[in-house]
Amino acid sequence: MNDATDTFNRLRRRLHGIAYRMLGSSAEAEEVVQDAWIRWHETGQDRVDNAEAWLVSVTTRLAIDRLRTAKVQREHYVGTWLPEPLLEESPGSPEEILEHADNVSVAFLTLLERLAPEARAAYLLREVFDAGYDEVAEVLGKSEAACRQIVHRAKAQVRDERPRHTVTRETQLRLLRGFADAAVRGEFAALKAMLADDAQLVGDGGGKVPSFGVPMVGGQRIAQLYFATRLRYPNAVRYEVAMLNGQWGLLRFIDGTLESAQTLETDGERIVQIHAQRNPDKLARIAAALGYDLKAAQAANAPPVADIKGVRPRTP
Repeated sequence: MNDATDTFNRLRRRLHGIAYRMLGSSAEAEEVVQDAWIRWHETGQDRVDNAEAWLVSVTTRLAIDRLRTAKVQREHYVGTWLPEPLLEESPGSPEEILEHADNVSVAFLTLLERLAPEARAAYLLREVFDAGYDEVAEVLGKSEAACRQIVHRAKAQVRDERPRHTVTRETQLRLLRGFADAAVRGEFAALKAMLADDAQLVGDGGGKVPSFGVPMVGGQRIAQLYFATRLRYPNAVRYEVAMLNGQWGLLRFIDGTLESAQTLETDGERIVQIHAQRNPDKLARIAAALGYDLKAAQAANAPPVADIKGVRPRTP
């Protein structure tokens, strides 16, 4: 039993990574991993030839079933649904940073939402987790030829809709800090200059807080929104730079409460898209990771965990 537990714990991070990328929710991913653990506990491990393959297969199938249900629920979601962002430490090497950010970013997970559950699973297993087509076929219960076609179509769809910009981490951080600084100061011209003319702002309030039913389009409109927030809450808007889903992002505090987690996509010169997660349910884990009780802060209007001056990268 100890060997079985050790095996599962060794693979837990990989299983959670699969489930999270499938579902876009850390809480749901943890539930899937827990269900996989129960099945692993109940099966006879001595009859399993390859523990990793067995656990990956079970986890993926559980995630497919859950995603089918989630897709029906998300059809009735209030406003735009965005993935739950993860606050995390930066990977070590530049190569790890690029690879990790590329396959777990909020923008990437949002794109994956457009794939059917089985196509999403096949694409992730093959393209992100480097599984062989024989493994993908075993998980989906289809032929290798069918799985090749599924992955091919999914790759084409993701490739056609994915941004074609390769931006260094330093460039992204510089633009992000400049944007946050202009937002804090209420410098409308600077905000507008840093946004592409056709920039988009996508917000998720989940029906819990006000947000947009459809993306806001236009750099000037988005700049006006950030400027209006500064005017509405003078000296009460603060930003922290943090690592969100493998790339630098912004945590915005208003009147001492964590109000949103924002990830910004750039073309290396200007910001082309902003994903703003405002749903308190999806911010709770970030607040907890910061040692910050979001519900208590909302009730008592407590100050944020760090009284930052200006904007600087947050050291995990």
